[in-house]
Amino acid sequence: MSDPLTIAIPQVQVPSHPSWPPLTPAEQGELKARIKSLLEARDAVLVAHYYTDGDLQELAEETGGYVADSLEMARFGSESPASTLVVCGVRFMGETAKILNPEKRVLMPDLAATCSLDESCPADLFGAFRDQHPDHVAVVYANTSAAVKARSDWVVTSSIALPVVEYLHAQGRKILWAPDKHLGHYVERVTGAEMLLWPGACVVHEEFKGFALDRLRRLHPQAAVLVHPESPDEVVDQADVVGSTTQLIKAVLEMPNPEFIVATDEGIFWKMHQLAPDKKLIAAPTAGVGATCESCAHCPWMAMNALQNLEQALLRGAPEIYIDPAIRARARLPIQRMLDFARERGIGGRKSLPVAVAPG
Repeated sequence: MSDPLTIAIPQVQVPSHPSWPPLTPAEQGELKARIKSLLEARDAVLVAHYYTDGDLQELAEETGGYVADSLEMARFGSESPASTLVVCGVRFMGETAKILNPEKRVLMPDLAATCSLDESCPADLFGAFRDQHPDHVAVVYANTSAAVKARSDWVVTSSIALPVVEYLHAQGRKILWAPDKHLGHYVERVTGAEMLLWPGACVVHEEFKGFALDRLRRLHPQAAVLVHPESPDEVVDQADVVGSTTQLIKAVLEMPNPEFIVATDEGIFWKMHQLAPDKKLIAAPTAGVGATCESCAHCPWMAMNALQNLEQALLRGAPEIYIDPAIRARARLPIQRMLDFARERGIGGRKSLPVAVAPG
């Protein structure tokens, strides 16, 4: 298997977790009521990623919006009749919504909510590298800018990366992969395809520690280990299930284990608790010898989304996602290729997880 390429990628500056003023239950209820009124008045629908805070996920579901992984977020935005999409997540998710829905207004609580993978793969560096390997098919992870997507042949999410690469490998195609080296290496190991790997990494998943996970597993012998493939090999190798956010949630629902050690962003715990309240969830360790804990299992950019700035975005009609029309048109092609591939093979879909029913 190939090693990650030696490319001088930018040093990613990890922001501090924002500190929002604490809300009393009454204040939170009033704020959510105002946001619900604004969503209706603006003909807007709220789409939230599993990694955002639970109050945003709850609000999305309460208002007819959607909580999902990045693939299903993209699908939902195209299917919704709303004229405005409000994306609680990180910037590439808002850009994807705009690429697929150029006629709609796409708002985000904070356009500075980006992604370490996106930041580590600037379009100029990626374009130059792509030009050096014209005989390779460029497969880029969804966690990239619209400009990078515009230079790619395929866009994939973690839920569809394996079948796409298997398909290309069966055709004998040479593959260039960007930007997550850990996910890329995992895809190589499973498919047998050798790929040129961009050397990026997610600041959340790279913090999980294999030796600490091994100790935690010994303390919880009944626990199944669930790992997102953006994690390092020494973590992936200990997993009972490796998969996308949706696949990990399904594992909590379907596996008989009473406990689960989860190696991905802790924002996912809200949906897991909602659908499987009887299961015990344990965060995989990020601490230990040599740990820096830049993320502590929660993306600092995802944390930029909050009820407070969501309300302000709806009041102001900003910040809004804008993409150069030429870039948008080129970026749509590999995204649509992914969506068509998923539809033809029955991958994913909005019914992939059950709808939670409140007890009563």
